[in-house]
Amino acid sequence: MRFGVVVFAGSNCDQDCYHVIRNVLGKPVKYVWHEDANLKDVDCLILPGGFSYGDYLRPGAIARFSKVMDAVTEFAERGGLVIGICNGFQILLEAGLLPGAMLRNRSLHFVCKFVHLKVETTDTPFTNLYRRGQIVRMPVAHGDGNYCCDEQTLKALEANGQIVFRYCDEHGNVTPMANPNGSLANIAGICNEQRNVLGMMPHPERCSEAILGSTDGLTLWQSIVKWLEGKG
Repeated sequence: MRFGVVVFAGSNCDQDCYHVIRNVLGKPVKYVWHEDANLKDVDCLILPGGFSYGDYLRPGAIARFSKVMDAVTEFAERGGLVIGICNGFQILLEAGLLPGAMLRNRSLHFVCKFVHLKVETTDTPFTNLYRRGQIVRMPVAHGDGNYCCDEQTLKALEANGQIVFRYCDEHGNVTPMANPNGSLANIAGICNEQRNVLGMMPHPERCSEAILGSTDGLTLWQSIVKWLEGKG
């Protein structure tokens, strides 16, 4: 198996993701430049956090038109695994690979801190090693993480089990106080209906080693590896 980390102009978490895959998981990984459309030797693509193209217009709006995104769309349609983290999630929304949109944080301030999440869905390649209802601790760092969608889309996300993570308190209570950005229904991460595309605002790559204060993100990467090994 091989992972690919897409690098846009303005990405700043690409090296973090690369480090986790190569040095923590010990799996092959390569950088994919945003003008490169060759994804033939990649099994899982990571769209990392950062400020692609300086977040001009709105986060992800320009990156969506990068040459690589046509290839990412085709890759996802063939069943390839795609995970977008923070700015990567925003890009997936702008590209239409996931439903909904991002607004400014409710506070209108950049939020950078650890939060608690409830794992809502475990039947995905990204969460199969978590327990449903498990409370995990991951960091967020964003100014535009206020997820929104229309009522019909929200009902579909709920009905299809596409809400993967929700913001909660340390006891698992999904409350407005536990919501760092005002996101609709405390949504922190969603997947597509086929479950091979995941977008999430928290950063699992920043909590995959004990020295960072949490290893709850490592389970996500291990879940991907387990799924890919089982597929092979």
